[in-house]
Amino acid sequence: MTELTLAKANAIIDTAFGLAAEQKFKPLGVAVLDAGGHLLAFQRQDGSPFIRAEVASGKAYGALAVGSSSRALGVAAVERPHFFQGLSAVSGGKIVPVPGGVLIRNKNGDVLGAVGISGDTSDNDELAAMAGIESAGFVAKV
Repeated sequence: MTELTLAKANAIIDTAFGLAAEQKFKPLGVAVLDAGGHLLAFQRQDGSPFIRAEVASGKAYGALAVGSSSRALGVAAVERPHFFQGLSAVSGGKIVPVPGGVLIRNKNGDVLGAVGISGDTSDNDELAAMAGIESAGFVAKV
């Protein structure tokens, strides 16, 4: 049985939305993907543009694809543009290399999935992802 359940995914989303309300972030879209890159849960707050689903999923998908945060992927995209162009091509353009995509790990360090958030600044998106992951009892590492 998987550790990353639908209930846990929804808890991650609830916490991210709670932080967004508390900190007065712009409306967020939050995607939770399993370790295979499949969508487990997605929600967007009222007033959030429809494109948030694709952007949030792309941040999470990118983190899973390279095994690190989408922040690190963004740095690699700048430092090694040919690598990122190839990665983007083989992924069918699914990867969004900006902060807001964070791996979900268990206490042993195993990757269980990823959270991607889009809506506010990339830094705030990342903070909300980390808060959601940690509140659900998992480990978030950027």
